[in-house]
Amino acid sequence: MTTKRVYLDNAATSFPKPPRVAKAMAQFSFDVGASPGRGAYAESAQARRFLDAARSSLASLMHEPDASRIVFTLNCTDALSLAIYGIARHWRRRSTPVHMVTTAMDHNSVLRPLNDLAADGVSATHVAAASDTGLVAADDIAKAITPATKLVCVVHGSNVSGTLQDVKAIAHRCRSAGVPLLVDAAQSAGHIPLSPASMGIDLLAVPGHKGLLGPLGTGALWLGPGMETLVDPLRTGGTGSQSENDVHPKTLPDRYEAGSHNTVGLAGLSAALTYIETRTIEDIQTHEAALGARLLDGLLCIDGLRILGPQTMESRCGVFSVTSPGVSPTQFAAELEGDHGVLSRAGLHCAPLAHQTFGTLNSGGATRLSLGYSTTMDDVDQAIEAVEAVHSAAHARRAAILVP
Repeated sequence: MTTKRVYLDNAATSFPKPPRVAKAMAQFSFDVGASPGRGAYAESAQARRFLDAARSSLASLMHEPDASRIVFTLNCTDALSLAIYGIARHWRRRSTPVHMVTTAMDHNSVLRPLNDLAADGVSATHVAAASDTGLVAADDIAKAITPATKLVCVVHGSNVSGTLQDVKAIAHRCRSAGVPLLVDAAQSAGHIPLSPASMGIDLLAVPGHKGLLGPLGTGALWLGPGMETLVDPLRTGGTGSQSENDVHPKTLPDRYEAGSHNTVGLAGLSAALTYIETRTIEDIQTHEAALGARLLDGLLCIDGLRILGPQTMESRCGVFSVTSPGVSPTQFAAELEGDHGVLSRAGLHCAPLAHQTFGTLNSGGATRLSLGYSTTMDDVDQAIEAVEAVHSAAHARRAAILVP
């Protein structure tokens, strides 16, 4: 009998997408096809409606009344780069010292831009996280802020351990210091309710293809009031607006959206957001929390298996990474798929400092299981059985080697 394949790599990208996503993309491709804002004919106007619908739906999901504050990007990495490089560029043009603060739990989408900017004189502090939970103390972030600090960057949900940081507490410290807060919501957008304005966030980066259930190649940056005066554009060019001027528009969202949009992808994202709105983000959160509790309980019952991060669902999202003594994460993942049909992600997950925090950097990282809106309890049970079987087999191999 063929083993059912269970997709548990939603932290990389959600799969399967709601069927309406592909239908919307096909409709745009076959029936519309035009570029929004680049013509007065009906198809171009229809393309504009697809674009506006995606922007309005994402703004609504974030409880943002001004949809122009949603800027579309290529993905979450692109959104983070826009915020980080844009702020650095703003202050460097004014010959002002620039210091930024991030954490040991952050992704290479933050770490690499900061390292790159070091060549331009931008300094950075990486605040440590607890080695057992991955939690970062808000007070430690506050202590890292200096008079030269121009941005604090924090990942909301860890793509390694599922650790959810206390963003509200961190935002309060940043507001008190007068420093903008950029939040990487790659693992929380679409999974839990987000209202950046009420959370005290200044900039929020999201991928369209993960919890928001849209296609790859979509993402967005939300800019809070006034941030458009601090984040300089990284690209300028055609916008289809104010074409009489050879200077790029300063109005939102055109200030940051040079060139033609990935409208076919945004048509799919719009359909995905309609699905989320209909189902409700609260229902998805409840569903994934129940799955997570079952998965975590099952994994904790496996003797000798290590689960990175919080050992309860408090301060956790649906990302779970495990290690098994004596077997590499890559081999563990290969056996999960080959013998049990469970698809996972092995390695360092583009977050080397997070793995350094957990002590797994030099042993190949961990094997990650990540839940999604369409994951079922049967999927979770199959995953628990698979992890236990692979872990037990590895234990048996080690025991056999030790027998004289």
